[in-house]
Amino acid sequence: MLYDLLIEPFAEFEFMRRALVGSLALSLGAAPIGVFLMLRRMSLTGDAMAHAILPGAAIGYLLAGLSLPAMTIGGLVAGLAVALGAGAVARATVLKEDATLAAFYLISLALGVVIVSARGSNVDLLHVLFGSVLALDDQTLLLLAGVGTGTLIALAVILRPLVLECVDPAFLRSVSHAGARVHFTFMALVVMNLVGGFHALGTLLAVGIMMLPAAAARLWTNDLSGLIGISVVIAGLSSIGGLLLSYHLSLPSGPAIILVAGGAYALSLVFGRAGGAIRHLLPARHLEA
Repeated sequence: MLYDLLIEPFAEFEFMRRALVGSLALSLGAAPIGVFLMLRRMSLTGDAMAHAILPGAAIGYLLAGLSLPAMTIGGLVAGLAVALGAGAVARATVLKEDATLAAFYLISLALGVVIVSARGSNVDLLHVLFGSVLALDDQTLLLLAGVGTGTLIALAVILRPLVLECVDPAFLRSVSHAGARVHFTFMALVVMNLVGGFHALGTLLAVGIMMLPAAAARLWTNDLSGLIGISVVIAGLSSIGGLLLSYHLSLPSGPAIILVAGGAYALSLVFGRAGGAIRHLLPARHLEA
């Protein structure tokens, strides 16, 4: 019975194995990025950036169809352009960066949908918006594996200044000039992971595998190492659970993965040891002499 429920779909169908490998590779890189977005209070920035890559990917689609290199390069260029443009506008006008990002992402989303609709069908539009995790080919799997590996290596290199920027950016600016480089490197990693997630989960859901596991993990621990580890585990289990749910109940796979991650977040809200509802309702322990 357990074999039929948990193992058979992956043992019997190659497309399920490909979806599993791709989802786990995405979880490995995206979940730690989500942790640092949350610690920097940039969770909604991730959502804005996910929408910002759409016009670049759409232009790649317009020029070359559903071509992995074209859509990937287009998404990277668009995402980095929006990240740099939002920062430049915030510095040159009275608008704050969050307002600028909101304006950019709304324009990007509308422009991307118009471009895809002008060339393709509703099926193509759904592919761009919601991804096709069950149709990952060798190129896409290599891209996801490369993004995950590159993200972990880059985070290992910039970890110290990145953590310092999260907790005390003013001190980092006073002792080092690395703050700007770390910020733009981190934003580049965000864009890379969103572009990778775009191919599997689409532009509307790519940020979900970043932020939901990170938010859930925060309710279980206050330790940074624990946050990263728990978020990766939750993202991986959500990927497995979502794929199994989609297989047995004939649900769309990408939304099913995000719904399982949302379920993990909901359970963490109630039972989390470091901030869940039950933890807050229980009487606090008093110090004893």
